[in-house]
Amino acid sequence: MTGRIAIISTISGVAAGIVSALIGSWQIALEVLCIAMLLDYITGLIVAGVFHKSPKSPGGALESKAAYKGLMRKMLVLIMVVLFHQLDRLTGKTFFRDGACWALFTVEAISITENIGLIYPLPAFFTKCIDWLKRKNESMADPNKADKPPDVENGIEAGDAK
Repeated sequence: MTGRIAIISTISGVAAGIVSALIGSWQIALEVLCIAMLLDYITGLIVAGVFHKSPKSPGGALESKAAYKGLMRKMLVLIMVVLFHQLDRLTGKTFFRDGACWALFTVEAISITENIGLIYPLPAFFTKCIDWLKRKNESMADPNKADKPPDVENGIEAGDAK
């Protein structure tokens, strides 16, 4: 048994070293992104497993294929972080990885909010903000399609004000 533990510890240590070299030093932006990814996955499991309201599976119930896809999406996010860290190393800059972490964090935060919105009613203004952020993200390729953000003080779309 002790030999197995030593082998597992050695393999874990080597794997952690490789991941650390690929991702770079552990800093707050990476920590925040990883926490958001974990919370997004947990809230997705709660939506599907407890409330059966997941839009990603038939009947909204927990499904291993949908859970696996979610994990693979998280893996792709980490691959992007690795890519941007390598860009930092290539250019001698130190902001590409952290910028990517913060941008990817916003996507995770929106997803967490959507998950919560599936089981708990959110204020209309809040859902309008989320919808606007999604549209803004989709219109990044064509700035002419971007609309104005919701009016923060009045809780209405800026174009709806009279």
